[in-house]
Amino acid sequence: MSIFAHFMTQLLPLITVPFQWPVWRMEIDDLSNTLLLEIRSTEEKQAAFGSINLTDGTVNFTNLTTPERWLTGIETTYNGVLLIHNYQSASGPNHKGLIAVDSATGQLLWSDYTLAFDHLTINGPVVYNAQLQPKKLLLADIKTGQTIRSYQPVLDTEASNSILVPELLPAQLLTGIILPYEPYANTVHYMNHNNFRIVSLHTFLKQELKQHLYIFNNDGAIVYHDLLNTGIQKLQPEAFVIHKSNLIYLKNRSELIVLNL
Repeated sequence: MSIFAHFMTQLLPLITVPFQWPVWRMEIDDLSNTLLLEIRSTEEKQAAFGSINLTDGTVNFTNLTTPERWLTGIETTYNGVLLIHNYQSASGPNHKGLIAVDSATGQLLWSDYTLAFDHLTINGPVVYNAQLQPKKLLLADIKTGQTIRSYQPVLDTEASNSILVPELLPAQLLTGIILPYEPYANTVHYMNHNNFRIVSLHTFLKQELKQHLYIFNNDGAIVYHDLLNTGIQKLQPEAFVIHKSNLIYLKNRSELIVLNL
């Protein structure tokens, strides 16, 4: 019997959420253990936002919209709040304004169209008044939008997160596991986590490029597999991230799947 014959159901997803449009961006709030997603329809010129509790799998919302249909996106997330920005124009990357939303309920907390986001610190977001020059950085209360004091780099160190990303390896460096297919371009994305060995790879069979995800146990047996993308035109970036004990990935760009490892 093939060693790959019975491996499909040994691990099951904790969270499976299909979105109506492709996911363009994901951010994780370490403090509330919440995953925030930005989804977009280029045909309808509409952006929307989703929120998932990674602790218990609760779907907080999947289609939150703002008055600005298209020129908007995720800025950051911190302490249970999602910060959303607008764009100054359709032709440039510059942001303007901030909208704060409760990441558990989707309720609007505050908005300020003179403030712009600079970066996130361990004490909250650093912002500045985009109408004033020279730029003066201020620490803001993300719950209220009120500026607290001047930004102090010694106190307001840059925020870190618990996200781990796989490394890109030549396939021949993998030992102790047997890949079901020869990887296209002879490379894989790989991570060893909590006694699991996680591999994403591309295959090129019957003139079709596909992307797969495999999880092996310590004995080298496959305990999970998913086909992530088919009919793609070029090699995709890393297919998954790890946050604490959760493996997070997208299938067909629009379905969120989370496994607890």
